[in-house]
Amino acid sequence: MLRHRVLGTIRVRPYATSSSPSEYSSQSRGGLPRFFSPVLPSANGGVVRIQGDEFFHMTKVLRLSADDRVELFNGKGGLVSGIIGDIHRTGLDFTALEDPLLIDPLTPQWHVYAAFGTLKGGRADWLIEKCTELGASSVTPLLTQRSPSISDNRVERLERVILAATKQCQRLHEMRIHPPLDIANLAEQVQRSKLSFLAVAEAPPLLKVLTSQRDEPEGLIIIGPEGDFTEKESNILTEAGAAKVSLGQHRLRVETATVALLATLMLWSDRNNQMIVD
Repeated sequence: MLRHRVLGTIRVRPYATSSSPSEYSSQSRGGLPRFFSPVLPSANGGVVRIQGDEFFHMTKVLRLSADDRVELFNGKGGLVSGIIGDIHRTGLDFTALEDPLLIDPLTPQWHVYAAFGTLKGGRADWLIEKCTELGASSVTPLLTQRSPSISDNRVERLERVILAATKQCQRLHEMRIHPPLDIANLAEQVQRSKLSFLAVAEAPPLLKVLTSQRDEPEGLIIIGPEGDFTEKESNILTEAGAAKVSLGQHRLRVETATVALLATLMLWSDRNNQMIVD
């Protein structure tokens, strides 16, 4: 009989055959080295070839060899443990020792919209890394009057930062980075969302605002640029339905405000999570 497990809002279910819920204590903590592969074996005994950066990391950095146990994940909730088989000059064969598991993402899904296009000196990398670690579902660069652009090269670099952070924190669902968005288009998304928070200096404290909010499947987190939103931009977003919140008495950098707001909302979302086993 098929069984599934729920950890708070985490649902674990097999790809094809049954698997005991006790085999995995959580969606993210495992004792084996874990590597990314967009394709996983479909069943126990299946084989996939690992190449590129992950192959280099396995064999040159960690110096793993044939018969070593590892895990693969696909960034979409798939997870499978197995063994390293034949090692070739440009790749190695991974053999699954179990049927892959499919683990549903956490809810609510928090989507971050932050105007970080002008950040320099690795600050944007840090913002993306911490959003990944904290569990954001996606990050979208926000284009504003004071942060009007972000280079394509930077977006490509941030995608590499996401993958590295995903592996480091052992989350199974890779955070997505979306194309840049302007205020007008963001306002349309705010109108469709039941939970949107806009960080500004002059606003009610976040924790006070949360006392009147209820859980929703997803929510938006909006952080302005250095120098903050213009009055017009702020009005557009609040008229669309975003709730203004403050994060304390001090002026925060873009990346600090993003992490502070996301961390608080992740903890708020987790406050009623309980373990249920079916």
